[in-house]
Amino acid sequence: MKPAAAAPRRILGIDPGLRATGFGLIVAANGRLHYVASGCVRNREGELPERLGVIVRDLATVIVEHRPTEVAVEKVFVNVNARSTLLLGQARGAAISAAVLAELPVAEYTALQVKQAVVGHGKAAKEQVQEMVRRLLGLAAAPSADAADALACAICHAHGGTGLRGLARRGYRVRGGRIL
Repeated sequence: MKPAAAAPRRILGIDPGLRATGFGLIVAANGRLHYVASGCVRNREGELPERLGVIVRDLATVIVEHRPTEVAVEKVFVNVNARSTLLLGQARGAAISAAVLAELPVAEYTALQVKQAVVGHGKAAKEQVQEMVRRLLGLAAAPSADAADALACAICHAHGGTGLRGLARRGYRVRGGRIL
């Protein structure tokens, strides 16, 4: 008797930011990734509570519309400007809140983990991430930087955060850090 195929996973990736929060939804089924949607929650200048509200509200709308089964969020890195790091952390908290309010499981990945899983090394440039996301999902054009980062986070989660070795186990040919 043949084992039943695993249920498709609808993964929402989120790249938090106060000005632009990227989101990307993919379906992982039978060892394949399928693009569903991506975009950005754009925020205008204004008071912090209102800006955080926009993130929660708009991501909640994305969740209702696309019905993900799990969420992957990029972790905040600490940079030189402590104020910027704190603000980014609050945007991240708003994004996680939208997922938790929808009772979705949330996984978190560092930018290094995401880049390793998608490009093959953690110091990849934004353009490299965009191009690999385009290739892995079979898109006609590269998505915007924020949307690409969110899709990359979802791809990382789909591959279990295992990088190129996870791709090789799923039928992709990998040689010298490149997907063939």
